[in-house]
Amino acid sequence: MPGWRHIILLILSIGVAGLAAAAPAGTVVVAQGVDPTTLDPMNHQETPAGVLARNVFDTLLERDDQLVVRPALAAEMPKLVAPTTWEFKLRSGVRFHNGEPMDAEAVKFSLERLVDPKLKLRGSPPFSPIDRVEIVDAMTVRVHTKAPWPILDTLVSTGQSAILPPKYYREKDAVVLARNPVGSGPFKFVRWVKDDRIELEANEQYWRGAPRVAKLVFRPIPDDAVRVAALQNGEIDLAVNIPPHLATVIANHPKLFLSTAPSVRTIQLLYYTHQYDAQHKLVGPYPGPTADRRVRLAMNYAVDVDDIIRTVLDGKATRVATMLTDKHFGFDPSIKPIKPDPARVKQLLTEAGFPGGLEITLNSPQGRYIRDKEVAEALAGQLTKAGIRTTLRTHEWVHYFGTLGYNHRAAPVWLIGWGTSTYDAEAVYVPLFRSGRFLSNYYNADFEGLIEQAQSTMDARKRAELYQRINRIWVEDAAAMPLYQQQDLYGANRRIQWKARGDELIKGYEMAVRDTR
Repeated sequence: MPGWRHIILLILSIGVAGLAAAAPAGTVVVAQGVDPTTLDPMNHQETPAGVLARNVFDTLLERDDQLVVRPALAAEMPKLVAPTTWEFKLRSGVRFHNGEPMDAEAVKFSLERLVDPKLKLRGSPPFSPIDRVEIVDAMTVRVHTKAPWPILDTLVSTGQSAILPPKYYREKDAVVLARNPVGSGPFKFVRWVKDDRIELEANEQYWRGAPRVAKLVFRPIPDDAVRVAALQNGEIDLAVNIPPHLATVIANHPKLFLSTAPSVRTIQLLYYTHQYDAQHKLVGPYPGPTADRRVRLAMNYAVDVDDIIRTVLDGKATRVATMLTDKHFGFDPSIKPIKPDPARVKQLLTEAGFPGGLEITLNSPQGRYIRDKEVAEALAGQLTKAGIRTTLRTHEWVHYFGTLGYNHRAAPVWLIGWGTSTYDAEAVYVPLFRSGRFLSNYYNADFEGLIEQAQSTMDARKRAELYQRINRIWVEDAAAMPLYQQQDLYGANRRIQWKARGDELIKGYEMAVRDTR
């Protein structure tokens, strides 16, 4: 009997030790380049807010670390039960941080909130084909679309389709919701000190099991040098957007490591060809030189992007011909990047009525993308040298995107990076170039018609053909100036276990700490 008692005690002691080892431990501090504009997961189209939200909220589907779409709050992959109807079976036993159950009512509330025209949520445009959500039973919903829509399954893996606790989000006003998020994800929101830090703590009742990290802190540090210095000094554990010329320094540092991934993000200049009002309704052609296709083409021929990649980005980027990478559905390898052509620039400007050149303003963020200010400075210099005298204005991110970008006030030319984990052309062309969208300053009737067809075509071959035609219209009309595919560079302290993802998400659930602080 004493022997059995000893064995039982040993088993219990091992079990308690195992539980203790599994408990969340340590703090990880992440430095992004900028603070989010909001913590409402549906009211933005920006990665810094999305990165934060993916630690607090769950979606029906998600991409794993290999970027394959998998079930999350959905118990299995959805079924297309009719051309305009997708059925989702939900995972049972999941609760939100405030105790509300995650069920069919929560899914219906969340997706219908996202597309509610009265709310005008900034994350809504890609989801506009959603018509309504039907509750089949407590753990089954059917999402009805206005027409056949081929990418609903991939779009509900993105952060804007976060599933929310309905009672909490019905009762609170927009100001409270923008600063006090409640989800079902692996971390709970603690507090947001604007422009200083956002603090999260582990959700120990998370349906997948508790995170290994106890506290996750996000800090905005716009200046590259300051961000790198904070990493070297041990003030932070993970830094985004390591300047390419400092990548080797990080890689060779005894206490740090460099983690890289080819980004889903491309960097480009967007043109104002048309003006939209505050309700995103088309007013008419933009009253400035970029309304003229010849001016836009001249600008595209005036820059040497390869030189910028070599000199500003230390070779750590890939030239692109459109805003699609080779991983995007709709990518056309036959379209090649434009090469600099000074003679063509002069000819186009003369034809457009500017034989002596012209003056423009280029707007850019600072601290959001890898060396964004330096890239913008190089572009402004090249354009000026070609006779397009360019004044550069750089902006703090919240003002740039929240005040200018979302309100059609970044005219006439603005630098933006765009990356979407759907890896589909629709998620690039619709939010940025379709009429009536929050960020669109472009209009082309032929483009509109083809995009509308592509959005409702379920046949993959026909969709690909449509996007080949769309790509060519976009290039020939100089809808934007495509620059390069970013290579994401992260610096991290060796005290943490973590690996960069191609979709730019920084998931605390995928982290662990080797020691605590």
